[in-house]
Amino acid sequence: MTDASDATAPMPIDIVSDVVCPWCFIGKRRLEKALATLPDIPVTLRWQPFQLDPTIPREGKDRQVYLMEKFGSQARIDELHDQIAAAGAGEGIPFAFDRITSSPNTLDCHRLVLWSRAEDAQTEMVERLFNLYFVEGADLSRPETLIKAAGDVGMMPDLVAELLPTDADMEKIERDIARAQSLGVTGVPAFIIDERFIVMGAEKPETLTAAIRHASETKTG
Repeated sequence: MTDASDATAPMPIDIVSDVVCPWCFIGKRRLEKALATLPDIPVTLRWQPFQLDPTIPREGKDRQVYLMEKFGSQARIDELHDQIAAAGAGEGIPFAFDRITSSPNTLDCHRLVLWSRAEDAQTEMVERLFNLYFVEGADLSRPETLIKAAGDVGMMPDLVAELLPTDADMEKIERDIARAQSLGVTGVPAFIIDERFIVMGAEKPETLTAAIRHASETKTG
């Protein structure tokens, strides 16, 4: 028998993302715009991990070297940055690609996002990591960067400092990434709405609004 409270429980939206994905930052802004138009639909946001490049070493890699290996020329890099910066400007994001000096392995970032759930601060932590990387040019592979970010959103930095050198929750992060891939997520952002519908990519707010409303109208529980 279904609990009557299920009908009014917030609808889950799982956002599969990586904190070094600029389109995920843009997608977050567009989701926020969509939700602002749907005050009648309560939702709960759950941030899920994904790694754009799991081959990056844990200590990170020189950003310029990484981009040249990936895209082949400075002209191509500049072209992509210009496209992203233009899209970001439309969402109020002042991308500062020239400040980024290191491409991090993001496993520890995802552990930090996971741990922030206990403080109901996942969305705040994701926002902080996006800003640290894309606006401030911080090195997310450095433990001190993540420890300070924890304090910035109200977590206990001393506890984070103890956990980071361990393998705590590493297997869970890797399982969650594998689970997203098993659902067909091959790129991010991906928005899994009510555990039933997947919207792939940083779609316009109107597209996300329509998908969330459709999910709400077709709930059976």
